[in-house]
Amino acid sequence: MFSFLDGIIIGSGVHAMPLSTILSTMFGGLGMAGLIFIVALAGSLPLGVLVALCRMSKNRVLSFLAKIYISFLRGTPLILQLMFIYFAPYYIFGLKLSLTWRMGACFIGFILNYAAYFAEIYRAGIQSIPLGQYEAASVLGYSRSQTFTKIVFPQVIKRIAPAMGNEVITLIKDTSLAFVLSIAEMFTMAETLAAAMVSMVPYVLAAALYWFFTLLVEFALGKFEKKLSYYHD
Repeated sequence: MFSFLDGIIIGSGVHAMPLSTILSTMFGGLGMAGLIFIVALAGSLPLGVLVALCRMSKNRVLSFLAKIYISFLRGTPLILQLMFIYFAPYYIFGLKLSLTWRMGACFIGFILNYAAYFAEIYRAGIQSIPLGQYEAASVLGYSRSQTFTKIVFPQVIKRIAPAMGNEVITLIKDTSLAFVLSIAEMFTMAETLAAAMVSMVPYVLAAALYWFFTLLVEFALGKFEKKLSYYHD
């Protein structure tokens, strides 16, 4: 794929490496980081809505459990959560840990963690909607579910878009924490190459790729916000 770069050598002596090899390895790590990002986002966004609704429930037990969930997941480091989820089956049940479970633990950890953050953003957006809109919807014959999905939620999405965007950008960078489970994402690849080459070049390339990934997501978020621009407060 990068054969035209084979002639470009980075480093010197036994630590030298073709630029094509470096880029190929880095892009492989970028693909894994992208997979973690997509799965985490796809799982945490809907789960965040559910947690937010539980947090706002009139059922005290449900509300309390949601509050504890949010407090714990936001109050402890994601890296520790990943390690706990991965090692828990072994230490608690004596089960053998597999490569498949390593990826599963990574996905579960990211989804649960970010759902807690998204839940609070959703809750703030829902509570910002004037009570009069609920009353008006009731007068017009809308059910509670119809009021939420057709009237409230579209406005909530518009209001929380900037805050959600910040968390999404943070998620891109947090994919690097998957290294603790020995998952070959971009940071892990950069660290491995840097050690083999005795060079900072892989770290510089990783920073550039993270930035490029972020710019793409920022562009997509900007387009999404423009589509919601017809909702005016």
